[in-house]
Amino acid sequence: MTTFYIIRHGQTDWNLQGRWQGKADIPLNDTGRAQAQRLAGHLHRRRIRFDAIYSSDLLRAWETATLIADRLNLIPAPLPALREIDVGAWSGLTRDEVITQYHDLWERLHSGEDVPRGGSGETFGQLYDRVVGAVEHLVRERPGQTIALVTHGGPARALLLHAARDKVGVLPRPLHVGNTSLSVVACVANDWHILTVNDMSHLDSAIETAETAETQVDDAERA
Repeated sequence: MTTFYIIRHGQTDWNLQGRWQGKADIPLNDTGRAQAQRLAGHLHRRRIRFDAIYSSDLLRAWETATLIADRLNLIPAPLPALREIDVGAWSGLTRDEVITQYHDLWERLHSGEDVPRGGSGETFGQLYDRVVGAVEHLVRERPGQTIALVTHGGPARALLLHAARDKVGVLPRPLHVGNTSLSVVACVANDWHILTVNDMSHLDSAIETAETAETQVDDAERA
């Protein structure tokens, strides 16, 4: 069994402001660093042992991975395939600004069409293919290991949907992926299992309040 701990990065100022980030290289804010440190402590107390920790090379994920790896005496490895979806011209915009400036494209997206985000960015299908492809490669390369993946809301959703693709009712709707949330999936003989979804029990009430105060924008588009 190959097990993956899927970790979304900590909070950024753009998360708080409800801005799409995509591939913009935004750092963690103080709350995000505290969230990552709490998760690191949680994993250490539970004696979770990773054979490897891979991270998106975008700063908000890399900072999160470094804080976790330092606590667990590991060295993170960059894996660019774990980057967030490219949102094109929507990067830096709020939901209201996107609706105003790209109304037709927004309507197509919310009618169910998998359009390139921001006109020139990626579709969710493209995101899914690159993320799932990279993780399936890790299954073949590191069978039987326990691996941490520090990534973003969109890639985390893609991996959870991949693990649930032939199963009914195993994922909550809507599928929320919070900052520093922990989701766990496992692959056994090419069969995927979902063990944990969006576990945020390591966060205290003060940090949880800060996160839930974010403007409500789909994580997959602005994480």
